Amino acid sequence: MKKTLIVVILLVVIVLIARPFFCNTEDKQSDKEPEKQQPLSISDNTDAFKQSYTQLLDAYNTLKNALVASDTAKASAAALALHTAADSLKVNEIKGDSTGVIKETAASFSSTISGSAQALAAAKDLNNKRKEFVTIADNIWSLTRTVRYSGQKLYWQYCPMAFDNKGAYWISYEREIKNPYFGSKMLNCGTVEDSLSY
Repeated sequence: MKKTLIVVILLVVIVLIARPFFCNTEDKQSDKEPEKQQPLSISDNTDAFKQSYTQLLDAYNTLKNALVASDTAKASAAALALHTAADSLKVNEIKGDSTGVIKETAASFSSTISGSAQALAAAKDLNNKRKEFVTIADNIWSLTRTVRYSGQKLYWQYCPMAFDNKGAYWISYEREIKNPYFGSKMLNCGTVEDSLSY
């Protein structure tokens, strides 16, 4: 009888000791850290890409300055140059895109910029040109962040009063505000919201 009691006690002790190892599998699984996704990797881009991207930004800057000056003819000419620069952007020269997602995203932004630049060039009145400029600015900013352009420092500026107080953004090479949505009427209306310099 003593032997049976000792065996039963030993079995109970073994079960109590082994229980956390066998019965608590749900808790163990939740204790594990979730598998982390690998970030998209991108390295320094080729000189060909940088040059084509600089041309895109320069064409954009010329367009912005034409809108600041409220010059519809210069804005149309600059928009056509931007259209050409967007179509010529060397997206395939982006280096280090391990998944291809960055190239695809850049190509999509570039296509939108090209189409909007063409629409801006065709628009007859300055207000419609400025409305199209919003799309261009938003897409160039997103594209710049996507490809991590490592050239000139860029400023992301905002005017809360543009388009009946809906607000609109634009990119500038300078920190100083020169509003493309109001021109000389409200040249300095706006704030610097962000900047990029990779």
